Amino acid sequence: MTDIWVFAYGSLMWDPGFDFVEARPGLLRGYHRAFCIRSFNYRGTPSHPGLVLGLDRGGSCRGMVFRVAAAKAQAVMDYLYAREMTERVYHDRRVRVLTAGGPVTAHAFVVDRAHPQYAGRLEEETAARQIAFSAGKRGPNRAYLENTVRHLEALGIADGPLHRLLERVEELARG
Repeated sequence: MTDIWVFAYGSLMWDPGFDFVEARPGLLRGYHRAFCIRSFNYRGTPSHPGLVLGLDRGGSCRGMVFRVAAAKAQAVMDYLYAREMTERVYHDRRVRVLTAGGPVTAHAFVVDRAHPQYAGRLEEETAARQIAFSAGKRGPNRAYLENTVRHLEALGIADGPLHRLLERVEELARG
């Protein structure tokens, strides 16, 4: 086995939870970060689902790629499957990520559009209302959005749609 790369677009960027030997900012073309997955447990309930991030087709996404040593590759993939694949809402895809050090082929967890939890491309107002008033076992859905935006800012990653979504969610929360 050789070293592997893992593309991160959400919480894996700031909380990977695994050992890596190198991290680089990267640009993935053909996919974008979106609140497109219904959450019935962590950020919502069956009667009022929240929304969580997925990597969906179209556009582009700035994130991080982590290089994992060959000796730890299987353990890291096992960990990632346990963390990311509990609901089977993602597919593990091999994608080409552009970095300052050249392109790399990485594992990326992209949304399964056929999965029942896939919410599709939601209008901003629809997503904002769902996020503003949902909460689950891991807390309010809006806290997840706020945390994501703040961490992206700290990493120097601009994501205009998420910033606009957060502004609308904050407006709704204020009443």
